[in-house]
Amino acid sequence: MTKSPLKLATALVFLSLVGTGLVGCGGGSTPAGPPNDSTANAPQTEEAAAPEPVDLTGTWKQTNSNSPDSFQEATITGDTIEVQWVAPDQKSLYWAGTVEVPEDGSTDFTWDSVNDTSKTDGALLASSDETKTFTYKDGELSYEVTALGTTMTVRLAQE
Repeated sequence: MTKSPLKLATALVFLSLVGTGLVGCGGGSTPAGPPNDSTANAPQTEEAAAPEPVDLTGTWKQTNSNSPDSFQEATITGDTIEVQWVAPDQKSLYWAGTVEVPEDGSTDFTWDSVNDTSKTDGALLASSDETKTFTYKDGELSYEVTALGTTMTVRLAQE
């Protein structure tokens, strides 16, 4: 709900006058006492400041790999994500796509990343899916990977 600055200022002046006893309800002649609620004289805001969106920027490493030398690693920059298969002395692209972080500051959310086929079409180990669902929950990124007929959930933590 959007209010004009003039209406908001008028409401704040009215509330401060009510708190001082200069404006009241009823026709009694009893002087106004101190307010019962200590927040009555506190400045009123239209709404609380909106929380900042989660920042996923950086490098994320797989936490549930069966090998310390072979795992997946994601790099998020702005609104893009690239996921690599990492093995000793090599990296192979698995996914390149979009990132969508909710503006409302949600700390648990999912998004459907759209495949950047200009990067994945020529990568032998890349997913050919049009989209991939990523989940961010409790500070962890996760998504499903299917390879050689086996599907597993990859879990990543930010480094």
